[in-house]
Formats: sequence, C-alpha cells, structure tokens
Amino acid sequence: MEKVVELKDISMTYHTLDGETHAVKDISFDIYNGEFVSIVGPSGCGKSTILSIIAGIMKPTSGSVLINGKQVDGTSDNVGYMLQKDHLFEWRTIIKNAVIGLEVKNKLSKSALKDTEELMEEYGLGEFKNHYPSQLSGGMRQRAALIRTLATSPDILLLDEPYSALDYQTRLAISEEIWLILKKEKKTAILVTHDIAEAVASSDRIIVLTNRPSCIKNIHVIELNCNEKSPIKCREAPEFRHYFNKIWKELDVHV
Repeated sequence: MEKVVELKDISMTYHTLDGETHAVKDISFDIYNGEFVSIVGPSGCGKSTILSIIAGIMKPTSGSVLINGKQVDGTSDNVGYMLQKDHLFEWRTIIKNAVIGLEVKNKLSKSALKDTEELMEEYGLGEFKNHYPSQLSGGMRQRAALIRTLATSPDILLLDEPYSALDYQTRLAISEEIWLILKKEKKTAILVTHDIAEAVASSDRIIVLTNRPSCIKNIHVIELNCNEKSPIKCREAPEFRHYFNKIWKELDVHV
C-alpha cells in the first residue's frame, strides 16, 4: 500500500513561564492511502498536538512529517482539518460557509461552486444551502462542516473529536454518515477520539498512546467480521468486544 503520511521520531515540548511541558516523545507511524486510523489516549496526552503537527499548523521540536513523500513545512491544500466545533459563521448561509475555504485560497470559481453545491445535494443539504447555521440541527451542522472541508479537495482528513459536542444518538448517526462519505470520496482519515467504541467501529487501525509525554503503547489492526461494513454494523461483530476490552485496559493508567 502507498504511504501518504509518515511521522518520524516526532517530539514536542511546550515552553511556558512555568517551565517546559513534554507533550509528545519519539512518535513514529505511517498512514496508508484510503485508511481510516484512530488515535486514542488519556486526556491531555498530545493527540490534538499530533494532528496539528501533521497539518503543518505546529512545528515539532524534533522529528519530521512527510506527506506523499514531501516534508511538511507549513499548511497544505492536501490536508483538511475538521475540529470539535463546526465553527460555522452564523451570518453566512450554509453554501457560503461551505465555500469559505475556497475563498481564502482564492479558488472560488464557478466550477468549484458547482462542485460544492453537488456535494451538498449528494449528502442531503441541497435544500438547506440558503439556510443559516442556526436553522440546522447539530448533526446537519457537522455535515456542513465536512462539506466545507471536502470542498477544497484534500486527500487527507484530520478529524479532531468532531462528534463530541453531539448527543449520543446524533453522534452515532453522524459518525456513520461521515464515515460513509469519506469512504465514498476515497479519502484517507485520521480521527482523534476519546470514544473507544467509536474508534473500534470506524477504524482500520487504532494507535494507542500513553500518558504525557505520550509515546505509542500499541497499534491494533482492526479486523471485524461484518456482513456490511459500517460503524454501526461493526458494533455487532463478535470481535468488537475483544478489541474494546483490550484497548480499555491499555488506557487504564493503573494497569
């Protein structure tokens, strides 16, 4: 399989008035084309820091990140970042929110607008394109945020707990929808989550981190026997509980 993301001995130290905080230590892993990989670990262990380094928003203290064989040096059009909050602008319609990334990059052509409108039609937001964010449900807002991310045509999606602000039922539904969209669009995705069940149900692999300064405790290849592959259906697989319990124990700081 083709490597699209390579982390090589990444370490990150934050310097503050109170001294140094070692967030991440000697992290190395690869992500392959079309994979859905989750990163789990204790709170504050540096999961979001790793995503920010991959996105080029932060520069590691040491080590390097390669995307498609090229070293990351700043942000890239090839990487899309979806955050915990949807960050939709309340004064802009949904379609105008969806194209804001294209506007910022000076790429808002008639063709790009048409492609974005087609994404909205494809994924159930076409009739809401002239609505405002306050008129949408939480799940629909997250779908709009994903379309905004997809509109710039990134190959790699970084998902930083994008469902955590939703109620449980909506979270299950929208995580299923977004997973299906990413698979249909043939995107490579890296998800940071605290939800072990969500990670097991969605992922091809799960990277388990230790407490801060975080390093890799284990990497699980997830193989579930499902008649139909989707995050909700995968929860019914007989192996699901095995992976859940194993990762739960690995995350228990007392074990």
